[in-house]
Amino acid sequence: MAWLRMKLQILLIIYVLSLFKFPDKCHSTEVPDGKVLSITASTPEQVDILRNISSQYETVLWQPASPMYITANSEVHLYVPQESVLNVTTLLQSHQLTYRSMVENTQPLIEMQTRDDSKDPKSMGKFYERYHPLEEIYFWINKTTVDHPNMVKVFLIGSSVEKRPLYVLKLSGRASSTPKNAIWVDCGIHAREWISPAFCMWLVDHCITQYEANRDITEILNSMDIYVLPMMNPDGYEYTWTAQRMWRKNRAKHPDSDCVGVDLNRNFDANWCTSGASSRSCDQTYCGQFPESEPEAQAVANFLRSNKNTVKAYFSIHSYSQMLLFPYSCSYEQARNHDELNEMAQDAAKDIQRYYGNQYKFGPGSQTIYLAPGGSDDWAYNLGIDYSFTFELQDRGKYGFLLPPSHIAKACKEGLQALKSISLKVIQRSQ
Repeated sequence: MAWLRMKLQILLIIYVLSLFKFPDKCHSTEVPDGKVLSITASTPEQVDILRNISSQYETVLWQPASPMYITANSEVHLYVPQESVLNVTTLLQSHQLTYRSMVENTQPLIEMQTRDDSKDPKSMGKFYERYHPLEEIYFWINKTTVDHPNMVKVFLIGSSVEKRPLYVLKLSGRASSTPKNAIWVDCGIHAREWISPAFCMWLVDHCITQYEANRDITEILNSMDIYVLPMMNPDGYEYTWTAQRMWRKNRAKHPDSDCVGVDLNRNFDANWCTSGASSRSCDQTYCGQFPESEPEAQAVANFLRSNKNTVKAYFSIHSYSQMLLFPYSCSYEQARNHDELNEMAQDAAKDIQRYYGNQYKFGPGSQTIYLAPGGSDDWAYNLGIDYSFTFELQDRGKYGFLLPPSHIAKACKEGLQALKSISLKVIQRSQ
């Protein structure tokens, strides 16, 4: 195993170094100057108008994920490029749609997220309070495994559409004579949700640095291993840094369409491509050609299938809206252990409010947000992982996907509090 780990580390170093040969691709995100509007439709007619507007003028829906989810009296968050603001607001006014400016100008927020202040002495020690481009995340994976070989091992579980590696970090505490149960955490399934991979990096660092200092972390790591996939959608994430900040899907090309990408969180075999997903490749919630058609989803599914007897809890980290969700999202059916999952999520939400003051909604995904078939959490639950959760981190919409770096620490602490709360209960019930 030692030679295999060394080989993986060498391959990772070669890959990371290859990225640095193309500096022109780094930090070259188009900075789309525009607004984010909060819009509410009151009548069925206004709903139809808003659905049409959200599909035109190069707008991008932030919330909900697709026009099909827009309903009367529900708040819609819509990014509008600056050149389309006048046309869109004029249409809204002419049809008496209520709206307000949620983000007045997206450009400064994007510049703030992508600013490289690593050479600023004031930023020393704040590595985990910044967003990092893909090559820095890969470099961090390698450095972490090299610096902490006793606690961290790396696994190559597959590659993306564009052949970028998918690395899983295995965090372990005290050695055990028998195989330990495990927790799975994945981040970055949707490219534009930058707080998600930032959370996975924060989690890994916290587990390493607090292993013997924090009682909860000590208990979790002594009882269970933690598998962390920091970046599930590397192609899409790279694209948000180099081309289009609002991109959501992966970067799969389709032979019958000029549109690109599959929503990886609609590509798992859980009521795949039923109501709540789209069969149109141009849509944000496109489900793909068949379940696990995308190599990213297939890699995760294969790994979990191989480890289904030991993985007892599944966490998928998303943003935004401050929610702790559990199955089902793919149907209105109630999970077999609904009451148990609801109690765990409720206790975690109470802990977040107690320690950090923020309120998190909780409940089954389909009833708390909307139907979302083909999700990884429902698939993992059906596989036999009884404790399956999706976290939607900060915020409620003030910044949305453009959460400033100054908010990273609190967002990660809230997510970590919920993860610890639930994991400790899983340990008790798995013994």
